[in-house]
Amino acid sequence: MKFKAVVVTVSDKGAKGERVDKSGPAIEAMLKDLYDVIKTLIIPDEIEVITDTLKRLVDEEKIDLIVTTGGTGVGKRDVTPEATKMVIDKDLPGFSEIMRIESYKITPHGIISRGICGIRGESVIINLPGSPKAATECLSFVLNAIPHALLKAKGDTTECAS
Repeated sequence: MKFKAVVVTVSDKGAKGERVDKSGPAIEAMLKDLYDVIKTLIIPDEIEVITDTLKRLVDEEKIDLIVTTGGTGVGKRDVTPEATKMVIDKDLPGFSEIMRIESYKITPHGIISRGICGIRGESVIINLPGSPKAATECLSFVLNAIPHALLKAKGDTTECAS
């Protein structure tokens, strides 16, 4: 059985239908062979909407992996990391750190991303940048570590092979 995943695009313009979401479908394409991507959502850059969405997906819908795209920059409306911090139980700083480090190797703007990653309950939440190129690059940097993080979050106590 595959883990269940949801892709959440955080974009005011996308939520209003003023911009076509390209990042969400790009992330879904990367995940679809590895996870059961049950849906994609587009929500506005509002802390309350983001926190409510993340809580509902984890607590009620029991989604294993939630990948957000957008709202991780330094713009006034970029609040995805703040909302994510409000709902996670544990931080996964290594995910965020490697995404910024590897992104910086591609562009110096990579260090501007403020995305965070963490655990809520038994679910992993990953914040990605909003551009399709940056989102897919960042996801590729952590993709191989996600299954292990999910297993551990769900209580797996087996030792990992070195």
